[in-house]
Amino acid sequence: MPQPAHQTTLTVDAYLAGEDGADQRHEYVAGQLYAMTSASARHALIAGNLFAALRPCVRRTSCQLFINDMKVHLRIDGQDLFYYPDLLLSCDPQDRETYFRSRPCLLVEVLSESTERIDRREKFWAYRSLPSLQEYVLISQTERRVEIYRRSADWGCETVTAGDLRLGRLPAEISLETLYEDVL
Repeated sequence: MPQPAHQTTLTVDAYLAGEDGADQRHEYVAGQLYAMTSASARHALIAGNLFAALRPCVRRTSCQLFINDMKVHLRIDGQDLFYYPDLLLSCDPQDRETYFRSRPCLLVEVLSESTERIDRREKFWAYRSLPSLQEYVLISQTERRVEIYRRSADWGCETVTAGDLRLGRLPAEISLETLYEDVL
């Protein structure tokens, strides 16, 4: 993991206040800040394509779908963590904090060289601690490859390399052609 951007321990309130309107985003792990790197064009296109495909599915439902800037809050072993997933879906009408969600049912990360290890290990471990989470999705930016980890399958992996992507909570089938439009 990269070195903390701030060496002294910050409170959650100080972190949230500092992130509000900040030029640089940070993830928060037990009082330490970790600066977020900027996304590549491929990364942004993939996340945007998925958001555009899923957005119609959540209209007029209790679900809210966010891209890039909504934090997920976790509390593990008495420590607070805040991550910025690439996509976050929360369908709990009680999960409506201004700057974060605590009960998402779907989290998506678009893999990059600098974050893949963290997304596969640290974040996957942390995200699975959320009782509300039903699916964790990892999307490659270098090949047509999507990995879906589902709670209902005891977090086993389904790999999609052709055809359609199906997510359990939403009545959507997204073709990999659509997901990777203008990318690969």
